[in-house]
Amino acid sequence: MPASFQQKPLKGKLRLVSTIRVETGLHIGGGGETLEIGGIDKPVLRDPLTKEPYLAGSSIKGKLRSILERLLNKPLNRPGGSGTYRYESDDLEDGYSKVQGQKIWFQGAKHCPLSRVFGSTGNNCWIETSIAEDQQLSYQNTETDENGKQYSFIRGRNAPARLLVRDAHLTPKSAEDLKKIDTGLFMTEWKFENGLDRVTAAANPRQLERVPKGTEFNFELVYTVEDPNQVEEDLRNIAIALAILEDDALGGHGSRGYGKISFHNFKLYYRSIEKYRDIVGNGGSSFDPIYQKENTPEFLEDFGNVNQQIRGSLDEQ
Repeated sequence: MPASFQQKPLKGKLRLVSTIRVETGLHIGGGGETLEIGGIDKPVLRDPLTKEPYLAGSSIKGKLRSILERLLNKPLNRPGGSGTYRYESDDLEDGYSKVQGQKIWFQGAKHCPLSRVFGSTGNNCWIETSIAEDQQLSYQNTETDENGKQYSFIRGRNAPARLLVRDAHLTPKSAEDLKKIDTGLFMTEWKFENGLDRVTAAANPRQLERVPKGTEFNFELVYTVEDPNQVEEDLRNIAIALAILEDDALGGHGSRGYGKISFHNFKLYYRSIEKYRDIVGNGGSSFDPIYQKENTPEFLEDFGNVNQQIRGSLDEQ
């Protein structure tokens, strides 16, 4: 059966919850569609019902992905607009893409530690002809590399992500605290900046909206267990990316001091398929954390025990 028609296995769900603490003013933009004269140039993202600021899961996930791309030294093979490039596995199997006539090799999403976690979208690419024929893929042209191996031009296949990252909303305490501040903005602060013309020294002032230091958000990510043998490596990569993010910045203007964050109160949960089935048969299922740690350094230092707990839960299946 072609790989495209094979269902991906579902063994269970690992859920990691934590608290994101904002250490320096943070800006994740919500667009300037309501800009008025004298108004703020760059507002933050807000919940349309409560008007409270929140952190988009897409922004957090995108940042974690870009960190791992650099950590794993992935080549840049996909145009990202404005002359920038990013990495994608263009197919489930190993192969190469051609960018401006140059071969860029990629690791197939079936094996790539980045793509199997964050997902990838298929694109026209070249894979070995023998694999294309085994998996009954239609192909157009073929070419032979310097080692005599034949490759075929195919339409690459998508790989769904194992990881999802939820939008992060304010903790109840932070929501109450922010409602009390008096800055002229609802639950946020202004940040005034100036750009200077290098010839005339004329000022070009701008106003940005930020989430103030000390604000806390509820953070949650969910990892789908498909292959128990890959769980340890995938979670280790995610944990390292979280640690690097603490030494980087979330949101815009990080090089100017914005967006330093830290993670606290880690709790890890696991539900196997059997536990989900128990919900129906027994009217409920225990969902206690299998692991807890106070902060990122403790979580990383004790990762061996984390993996042991996860392995024990997987072995129970």
